[in-house]
Amino acid sequence: MRAFWEIFCTVVDNYGDAGVTWRLARQLVAEHGQRVRLWVDDLAALARLCPEADVDAARQWRAGVEICRWPAHWQPVEPADVVIEAFACRLPETHVAAMADRRRRVLWLNLEYLSAEDWVGGCHGLPSLQPGGLQKFFFFPGFTTDTGGLLRERGLIERRRAFQADAAARADFLQSVGVQACPGERLISLFAYENAALSSWLKAMASEGRPTLLLVPEGRILDDLRRWLAEPALAVGDGQRRGALRVQVLPFVRQEAYDRLLWCCDFNAVRGEDSFLRAQWAGRPLLWHIYPQADGAHRDKLEAFLSLYLEGLPPAAAGALQELWRAWNAGAAMGPAWSALADQWPELRAHAERWCARQAARPDLAAALVQFYADWL
Repeated sequence: MRAFWEIFCTVVDNYGDAGVTWRLARQLVAEHGQRVRLWVDDLAALARLCPEADVDAARQWRAGVEICRWPAHWQPVEPADVVIEAFACRLPETHVAAMADRRRRVLWLNLEYLSAEDWVGGCHGLPSLQPGGLQKFFFFPGFTTDTGGLLRERGLIERRRAFQADAAARADFLQSVGVQACPGERLISLFAYENAALSSWLKAMASEGRPTLLLVPEGRILDDLRRWLAEPALAVGDGQRRGALRVQVLPFVRQEAYDRLLWCCDFNAVRGEDSFLRAQWAGRPLLWHIYPQADGAHRDKLEAFLSLYLEGLPPAAAGALQELWRAWNAGAAMGPAWSALADQWPELRAHAERWCARQAARPDLAAALVQFYADWL
């Protein structure tokens, strides 16, 4: 069943909001044959993920998706069959009124942030009565069967495994972003918010017996990295060595290339929601820098995910990973927990692959949304 979908996105977390909605829009078109219009209030953020996007265009098509600038002064348009407000962004009041007046019913969905908290499953799919007789349904992505699943393109895991099994493909990709790994180097990617814990982690890696290549895409963590290196500036392509640690700054790349960077690495430090999920699909151990909230609610979300993710890990591996995540998100010393992980690498790697396979066995988010609309009809 082909329907017309609208997705509204307000860019809050740099690239995470745009990243999730852009992936979802493309998947609805490519895999489900839907017509999709994506409204974004910051096209510059989207253009970092899709370099072909024109930041000055009010309307354009990329990858089969109609991309529209969400203007400050809304101009009325005909609502779609399905209207998604991503991450509780506020729809224009006149558009909501038009949805209520439309002869054919409109399915209104609030696509929520990803969370592993217990209450999510009980709220997923619930309606909320709105003015004009409309109902808004809350749609929660998640890690359990009572949620809406996770963003995952068809064949993603198979493509990732084939890439990881092909040494030449990995080397070619790394070379395309200016990286030449040395034999025996452990590869780690770092994409994070500003973090006071970084210096202790870098010190721990620099003092290890095993050489590490830390790959750092352009982003907010670069100032902390520059201060630890005592360098006046860091630019794309710059490389520095401190003890056993080699650091290289990478360009900010489009989503497909970032996925491959994660697939190349032995360990991935990620942030927010989009890169967090992509690191899980990479099947490698990871470290999550959750988006900090002023009321501290992010701590509960962090612990909720850990309680799910650590299931099945031996106590030593689970304890070390848990302490590393807590230290990273508290801006505390990382050295002891990082050292404790040294003997746990094989177990952590096997566990990351098992976790990925378990999550990939469930319906993905786009498929769940399409099915929800069909059931609603």
